[in-house]
Amino acid sequence: MNNKRTIQPNRRHYTVLRQLCEHIPTHLVAKLARETGVDLKERTFSCWSHVVAMIYAQISQAWSLNDVCDALRLHITSLFGIRAARPPARNTLSHANKVRDCALAERLFWATRDHLQSNFSGFCRGPNGRKNLTWRFRRAINVVDSTTIQLLATCMSWAKHRRRKAAAKCHMRLSLKNGLPKFAIVGPAKESDSVVAIELCAGLSEGEIAIFDKAYVDYSHLWTLQERGVFFVTRAKEGMAFRVIKSRPKSSDPRIISDELVELTTESATEDYPGVLRRVTAMVEIDGKEREMVFLTNNVEWAASTVCDLYECRWSIESFFKELKQTMQLVDFLGQSANAVRWQIWTALLVHMLMRFQAWQSGWAHSFTRLVTYIRAALWLERDLYSLLKGCGTADGHFGWLGTPEQAWLPGFDQNPVGQQA
Repeated sequence: MNNKRTIQPNRRHYTVLRQLCEHIPTHLVAKLARETGVDLKERTFSCWSHVVAMIYAQISQAWSLNDVCDALRLHITSLFGIRAARPPARNTLSHANKVRDCALAERLFWATRDHLQSNFSGFCRGPNGRKNLTWRFRRAINVVDSTTIQLLATCMSWAKHRRRKAAAKCHMRLSLKNGLPKFAIVGPAKESDSVVAIELCAGLSEGEIAIFDKAYVDYSHLWTLQERGVFFVTRAKEGMAFRVIKSRPKSSDPRIISDELVELTTESATEDYPGVLRRVTAMVEIDGKEREMVFLTNNVEWAASTVCDLYECRWSIESFFKELKQTMQLVDFLGQSANAVRWQIWTALLVHMLMRFQAWQSGWAHSFTRLVTYIRAALWLERDLYSLLKGCGTADGHFGWLGTPEQAWLPGFDQNPVGQQA
C-alpha cells in the first residue's frame, strides 16, 4: 500500500487517541500476550487496556499513576471506544507494570514497526539519509549508539550506576535509510558499551555498514565483523599503539590530513585484531569549530572523504535520542522496578514511532515537537486527525494556519514547548 492515507469518513467520530491506537493491528496485543505468557484472565484490566493506558501516559506526559488513572476515568466513554479499553485503578496499573513481562511491550514495538513498514512502503523508505549516502552505497547503513536515562538512585538499586546515581541505558542500532530502530537493548547503565556491541551487531549481514563511536570499540569484535564481511567506521581510541604500513595518496578534500594503513603493535591488540586497519585523520566541524578526529575502518576502497561523511551520519542517532527524550515521558517513571521502567521505555519508543508515522502520513512540515504538542492538546477531540493536521497548514505545504485567526490560537501553546524539562 503506497497511499499515505485511506479515506475513512467515520473517522470524525473517533477521538484522536483512538485513531493513533488504530495503527496497532487488531488482536496483536492478545496474540503477543499469549506468546509471552502474560496472564489474560484479568477481566477488569486486560493487556490491551494496559497498553492504551501506557500510550496515554506517554502522550500526555503524565507525572504519576494518579494522573493516568484519573484522566482515563474521566473519559471512560471515549476510552471504551478504543476496542473496549477500560480505565485502571492506581494499584492495578502499578501492579501490572511490576508483574507483567515487559517482553510484551518490546515485541509489540517490533511487530507494529514491521506492520507499518510492510503496509506502507513510503514510510519504510523514509528520508534519503545524510548527504544521500543510502542511495550512493545501495546497501544498509546501521548507526549504533546509546543514551542514558537518569533514574532515582534511592529507589532503584537495580540500576545503580555510580555512588549516588542510578540510570538505565538504551542501546540501539538505527537504520539510516528510514531513521527507525532495527535492534535495541534496554538495561542498567553499568553495562559496558563494548560488551553490548556484540549483541547489537549480531544481526548484520555481509556487505552492510556499521557506524559507532569509540565507546563500542573492541578489537576482537572488530575482527569478527571483518571476518563476517561487515564494513565498520568508528573513531580510534586515545593512546592506540600502531605501526604505519603504507601511506595512501593525499586526498583532494582539504579536510583530510592523512590516510594510512596501520597494524596494531601491542600483544593483546594484535591477538584480537591480527589484520590491517585503515586510519584516516581529518578536520571535522563540530558546533561551528573545526576539530581533528581519527577514524578507523576496514574498507580500503572508499575515498577518505567518504569515511568522514559516513561517521557524520552517526550524529543522526543522537538527534533521534534527543527527539525521543524531548517529546516522550522519560523523566518521571510510573514504577520503580526494572520491569516497570522497561515498560515505559518501550512504550515511549512505540508512541514515538506512531507519531513519526502520523507525521509522514499527513505530510507534516513543522517540527516533530510541535506535532506531539498539537496532538496532545487534541487527544480527546472527535476529529479526523488528518484533517486536523491539515488545518495547521502542513498538508498543502503552507506553514501558516489555513483556518480563521480565532482557530489559530491555543492557550499556552508557545509558552510551554515540549521537553524543556528533559
